[in-house]
Amino acid sequence: MKRIKRFLKSPAATMISFFLAVGLLLFSTIGGARAALTYFSDTYVSRVQTSNIGVTLLENGREIAKRDYNETSDGTWDESTGVLLANLLAKDEKFAVGKKYKEELSVKNSGTIDQYVRVSVFRYWLKDEKKDRTLSPELIGLNLVNVGGDWLLDETSTTEERIVLYYSKLLKAGETSSLFADSIKIDNMIATKVTQVPVEGKKNTIRTVYDYDGMQFCVEAKVDAVQNHNAEDAIWSAWGKRVTVDNDTLKLR
Repeated sequence: MKRIKRFLKSPAATMISFFLAVGLLLFSTIGGARAALTYFSDTYVSRVQTSNIGVTLLENGREIAKRDYNETSDGTWDESTGVLLANLLAKDEKFAVGKKYKEELSVKNSGTIDQYVRVSVFRYWLKDEKKDRTLSPELIGLNLVNVGGDWLLDETSTTEERIVLYYSKLLKAGETSSLFADSIKIDNMIATKVTQVPVEGKKNTIRTVYDYDGMQFCVEAKVDAVQNHNAEDAIWSAWGKRVTVDNDTLKLR
């Protein structure tokens, strides 16, 4: 995916992010895709080369993707992207609707500068490699944890397809956040989503087709990090969100 650069309104708003296109999972086989979408301020990055800012997404305790500023190079990033859900199933195991699978997600500050973190999770269905809205994204049950405590739900930005969370604590260099999700399952309700189709050439004969036939579900995670210096203005400039920061604790307005 093409790299996109966005110049932020405030030079205090050093921000990095990465986009994980992840976990395309069929009911019979597993597939995956990956992409990277990054935003940062070239203007300000050039002024903070003595400090590293970096963020890493962890899945079940393992590094799945990262983006770290590399002070030893000429304004470059040390980055890698992976695929979520790639190890969801054991060898020869078939995916089961309604079964809860371990999916523990958290964020690590892999830089050397303290930061505030935002996570956006996207859930949707694909059919023939195109987004399909026949089924509700809410049937993709990513179980969120620590919401209302360590993680704050941005209700104004959250939709059926997108969940936006802010970490309420200052994530210090080298530290890992608490989990924001711990499991995933496809709701049993999916089995009730059927369509009656007439059988061609057979009068008064119909067949029942499951709406999920041929579908894939997709889960993506986007992680952003903003430095703690002048955090309220930095977050407003980078993310367009008004927050209050008091004693290193972030609150949504």
